[in-house]
Amino acid sequence: MSLLKITSLKTWFPTRDGIVKAVNAVDLEIGDKEKLGLIGETGSGKTILGMTIIRLLQPSTKIEGEIWYKGKDLLKLCEEEMRKIRGKKIAMILQNPTTSLNPVLKIGDQIAEAIQLHQGLNKKEAKEKAIEMLEAVRIPSPEKMANEYPHEFSGGMKERAMIAMALACDPSLIIADEPTKGLDVTIKMQIIKLMKEVTARKSMLFITHDLGAAAEICDNIAVMYAGELVEYAKTEDIFKNPMHPYTQGFLNSLPRMGLKPIRGMSPSLIDLPNGCRFHPRCDHAEEICKNRHPEMAEIEKGHHVRCFLYT
Repeated sequence: MSLLKITSLKTWFPTRDGIVKAVNAVDLEIGDKEKLGLIGETGSGKTILGMTIIRLLQPSTKIEGEIWYKGKDLLKLCEEEMRKIRGKKIAMILQNPTTSLNPVLKIGDQIAEAIQLHQGLNKKEAKEKAIEMLEAVRIPSPEKMANEYPHEFSGGMKERAMIAMALACDPSLIIADEPTKGLDVTIKMQIIKLMKEVTARKSMLFITHDLGAAAEICDNIAVMYAGELVEYAKTEDIFKNPMHPYTQGFLNSLPRMGLKPIRGMSPSLIDLPNGCRFHPRCDHAEEICKNRHPEMAEIEKGHHVRCFLYT
């Protein structure tokens, strides 16, 4: 059964240079306790998709489609109703803890603030719960660290604090946006292990360009390119049998695969190419790819691909 179901989702927003078509007709489901990886290059629309779900975008953003969570379409809720869900039912670990944490508030107070808002505890009780959450994410001396400021935390500790904040109100769905970005290998592996432990009974949308982290954590993977999904399958199938040329190129760019980059650049989300979005960079492109936009199709059981190679 789906905990979250996204249907025909579009997220566009205006800029001085034109309309950014960040998310284009995305369909996606996340089941109970499922860990879904959303992978793709920087600028593919992954973060915007996550922020659309939790409705953290500017008011001028144009959003179409449906986002169903436990029988409610989140896009039809008023802001007051959404505030009761955001943080309590659906929590987001934002991409950069250094800029996401308030530099003038103690870490414990920042976590306690969310607890007070959603759980109705008094200040003392909320602070005690915040310390418990810091302990849960393996921060040493949690009572002491709760009274320190973000600049006194290392990068890995800040990431743990963000995870503690997301888990504080026991949400059923976590949206984790690049939680391993910028961390050294040792700290990254610790964060991956921690994420697996603390989300074991939760659903998660794991947004990343780190394929190694996705392989460790996720049950299924959706590949995003130029604002749309181009492939979706079980994690092992994505790695053993990638079918879309973009997925194949993305995997081949890994160090262990010889660092073979995909030629060309990702298209601007303001000026998307006609036909298949990937055709200007694809070695298999034919005339149909330049003129017609492929639909997502189930090629093998549970393996969906948006490509004319398989139709």
